[in-house]
Amino acid sequence: MATPVRTEGAGAPARSDGPVAAGRPRPVARLNRATRTAPGRLRLAGALLAVVTVAFGALTAWQVDARARAAERVVSYSQPLSQAAADIHRSLADADTTAATGFLLAGAEPKAVRERYEQDLATVSRLIAEAAARTTAASPAQGWLATLNQQVPVYAGLVETARADNRLGYPLGGAYLRYASDQMRTVLLPAAAQLGAAENQELADDYAAARSVPWAAYGLGALALAVLVWVQVVLFRRTNRVFNVGLVAATAAVLSAVLWLTVAGTTADAALQRSEQRGAAPLRALNAARIDVLTARLAENLHFVARGSSTKYAELWSGTTEHLSGTGSRGEPTGTLGEARLLAPAEAGAAVAAAGEQYRHWRDQHTAASKLETVDGDYQAALNATVAAKPEDAAKTADASFSATDRKLAEAAGAELEQFRRAAEGTDGDLRTAAVAVAVLALVAAAAAVRGLGRRLAEYR
Repeated sequence: MATPVRTEGAGAPARSDGPVAAGRPRPVARLNRATRTAPGRLRLAGALLAVVTVAFGALTAWQVDARARAAERVVSYSQPLSQAAADIHRSLADADTTAATGFLLAGAEPKAVRERYEQDLATVSRLIAEAAARTTAASPAQGWLATLNQQVPVYAGLVETARADNRLGYPLGGAYLRYASDQMRTVLLPAAAQLGAAENQELADDYAAARSVPWAAYGLGALALAVLVWVQVVLFRRTNRVFNVGLVAATAAVLSAVLWLTVAGTTADAALQRSEQRGAAPLRALNAARIDVLTARLAENLHFVARGSSTKYAELWSGTTEHLSGTGSRGEPTGTLGEARLLAPAEAGAAVAAAGEQYRHWRDQHTAASKLETVDGDYQAALNATVAAKPEDAAKTADASFSATDRKLAEAAGAELEQFRRAAEGTDGDLRTAAVAVAVLALVAAAAAVRGLGRRLAEYR
């Protein structure tokens, strides 16, 4: 009896052959089948090398370009805004000090004193407008800039009222000036200090980003080199051919990219560190010392405006000068002037040292004037020793020593700013060049690897 043969018809279920469904191999099965043959394994190795090397180039270019953008912000955005905030702070303090000097001289106020006051306020208004235009809306600096923009005209109005009353001989003028100065020290200068802190933080963040190490790029570069070496070792074991020109070229290209990345990154980091140590950091210390110098001068002037009616300004002088030139238990400088001297680069050191000498001379003159007022009871003589309208008399006053101190500190600030620019400028361009070079070398490596394995594939045809 014949055994019936079962055939698949319209109503019979289709037979499944493992990974094949509806006549099409699944991706995993296709991959498994490809790895069973030497040509398939070569194709997979070529694809892997192309992906790894191109990924290395893309990631490295992205990370290095991010560093370049941060370095550019340091030079063209963060540091200028930080310095602008310091200049706003200093100009406000100088305007307050100069207004008090002009008030003491009353009708004999020299034209230069008035022009200096007006120039300070014009500088403040210009810097506020420029900073507001360059600062993003989300920056905390915007709030402090708005406060300054609103309060500067209020302060200027109070000073003008004080000057007008003083010229008419009204005692109320002194009260207006002291109130204006209180507004300056309790509203404007704290806002300027907060603005400076916000801008300094942005500068620090940009420095950190510009000096960050692209660890992910290094990791992917090491992986690309490891895969290249592994493929060459496998080829050597199976073909007994020592070198594959394409793979050797790809290895050299990736190694060159890693070395270029290292050299460019190290060079940029050293330049940025130098700009911080010789420019940005000394400038911050110097700006703090300049504010203390101006505050001490203001306290000296307002003491005479108050005509001894309050000890507040004498206490302000004592506290400010201690903060400016204080020393530790071992005699080491702890004040802002001492810190500025320690951090100053060689190019600015002489100017800071000269400022220290002028400050000590000024302090001696202040002590002598205080003795005239408190011991001898001669207010006018003490005032004449502090400020004078005639140039021949002014050269012997405390005001002249203060001005000399301020000029030397300004000279040092210019030298430190130049050191910053000299060190930091150009680092972004070097990093961008490195980013492009690494990307190109990665593409060369991918092309060389694919070509090198393509020659091996040709042997199977």
